[in-house]
Amino acid sequence: MAELAGLEDPKAREVNERHGDDHGVNLGKLRALARRLKTQQELARRLWATDDTAAKLLATLICRPKAFERDELDSMLRTARTPKVHDWLVNYVVKKSPHSEELRLAWFADPDPVVASAGWALTTERVTKRPEGLGLAGLLDVIEADMKGAPDRLQWAMNHCLAQIGIDHPEHRTRAVAIGEYLQVLKDYPTSPGCTSPFAPVWISEMVRRQHAGPGV
Repeated sequence: MAELAGLEDPKAREVNERHGDDHGVNLGKLRALARRLKTQQELARRLWATDDTAAKLLATLICRPKAFERDELDSMLRTARTPKVHDWLVNYVVKKSPHSEELRLAWFADPDPVVASAGWALTTERVTKRPEGLGLAGLLDVIEADMKGAPDRLQWAMNHCLAQIGIDHPEHRTRAVAIGEYLQVLKDYPTSPGCTSPFAPVWISEMVRRQHAGPGV
């Protein structure tokens, strides 16, 4: 904790706080610290228990994902209230857990929209890697009905799922694009030069173009 405090940078904190993350540690330096520490499951648990954002981020990098019990991961997600901690926990820990599918189903319909967004993130991974049994048409039905009025974090996760269905599954692409055009979600989201817009029709079109263009594009 003292070492993390020593890495505190006011400029980094200012940037991070604009994105809802209350810490001032440069992520490159945080990753370097994690590489030095290597895997330490009990230290990861102790860091998570501090409730300090930088410590929680470090915990996701040095933990052993398969060592967590299902209920432990559920509790961790519900205390991961900043965007970066939430994202790293889902992507670096839960996705590698043997409990990921059980948690995906539990979180998908959770009344807490931040928790539900984790369920959608896990669903999006299945859309790409293991779509069998998901019912993509049904997912599109839910997105069409609920995405427009969803809170920000949940809306973002649903939009990612919409785009990924359109990118990875040509048989659903026309409908995915049509839903995006109809709902207009994130159409005006500010996008830096050289980056792809998160507006689903543009996102789908660009990623499909790259697929057809081949490597190096």
